[in-house]
Amino acid sequence: MSGGLAKRIIPCLDVKDGQTVKGTNFVDLRHAGDPVVLGKAYSKAGADELVFLDITASHEGRKTFTEMVTRVAAEINIPFTVGGGINALDDVKRLLNAGADKVSINSAAIRNPQLINEISNYFGSQVCVCTIDARLDDDGWYCYLNGGRIRTDRRLLDWAKEAQDRGAGEILFTSMNHDGVKTGFANDTLAMLADALSIPVIASGGAGKKEHFRDAFLLGKADAALAASVFHFGEIPIPELKEYLRSEGINVRV
Repeated sequence: MSGGLAKRIIPCLDVKDGQTVKGTNFVDLRHAGDPVVLGKAYSKAGADELVFLDITASHEGRKTFTEMVTRVAAEINIPFTVGGGINALDDVKRLLNAGADKVSINSAAIRNPQLINEISNYFGSQVCVCTIDARLDDDGWYCYLNGGRIRTDRRLLDWAKEAQDRGAGEILFTSMNHDGVKTGFANDTLAMLADALSIPVIASGGAGKKEHFRDAFLLGKADAALAASVFHFGEIPIPELKEYLRSEGINVRV
């Protein structure tokens, strides 16, 4: 099991008004600290990558804080994805110039799928992470816009395949049903995506203990697992998590 590409552990920093915040099911936000300080600490602790999301951006029509990206990039030496309010190639250029390695697009991609083609054609598919917020409703898994506020008519698997076909380099799938409740990732659905796609799938939503990460990799077949509060509030130290995963036969960089 330990062969192949190393599985990645990715802390996610949701930023609102300059502070890292964490919520449950996308609401009820509480503060978790300075994103620059947290980013630096995670880089030192052995995180493989970071994701930095301006969670107010698509909702309030704001551009991601380029200045904060610059400050974070100056302090870390691991790959770094930024998202929030990216609607055009100029936004991508600005953020990459500020020091980001990849960009994450979500609502804008569903509204304008051609944006995925443009980013991957211009910068390469490795720069484009397509983030999908989806919820299991009575009639199946559907994608949501604007931080989980608006349901679309797009089904999760169909949209993930289209994003891949258009040039996305990775899919970051957040299960809204599991987000912040710490009962584990949506492993059956992750495995379905992993089997259907040829690009990496990042698991998001549901991490509460070390076993949940193991299950995301073994049962969910995820290439990476992303979490926020368990890292921000010190519940699971990253070095400890990686030692545990190694002991379970999972290939991680230590």
